[in-house]
Amino acid sequence: MKINLNNKFDAIGSNLQVWNFDLKTLLSFWEKTLLYFYPADNTPGCTIENKDFSCLKDEFAKKWIVVIWVSKNSIDSHKNFIEKQELKVDLISDPDLVLHKELWVYGEKNNYWKKVMWVIRSTFLLNKDWEILKEYRNIKATGHAERILKELD
Repeated sequence: MKINLNNKFDAIGSNLQVWNFDLKTLLSFWEKTLLYFYPADNTPGCTIENKDFSCLKDEFAKKWIVVIWVSKNSIDSHKNFIEKQELKVDLISDPDLVLHKELWVYGEKNNYWKKVMWVIRSTFLLNKDWEILKEYRNIKATGHAERILKELD
C-alpha cells in the first residue's frame, strides 16, 4: 500500500523550527521513516512513549530510520509538548485528520461504555518508495519503541 504524498502538513522539529512540507519531500531524506500516530500531546501514555523514542533516536538513526510523530494537535500544542517534556523528535500537525483517515488510524473507541471517535495509536514503517513495510496498530505505549528497534535488528 502506498500513501498520498501530495498533501502538505505543518511540522515542528525538536529545535522548535516550524516548516510546511509534503510527504514526498519528507520521505526522500531518509532510507526509512517511522510514522507514529498518537492521540494527544502532554498525556501520560504519549509522553512515556515520546520520551522512549527520544532516548532511542540515535539508535534508529544508525539504521537510517527517522521517527516522526503525527497528531491532530496544533503546532503551538506541539511546541509546548516539546519544551515541557524536553523531547527530541519531530511532530506533524494534522488537525484536519487527513493523514489519520488515509491510514485508518482515526475511528471508534469504547470509552466507559460509550463509543467515541478517537486516534488509534499506530506506527508505520515506510521506505523511500513510499510503501508501507510494516504496520503496528492499536499498540501499547510502554516499551513500544524498544520492541520496534529489536524487531528491526
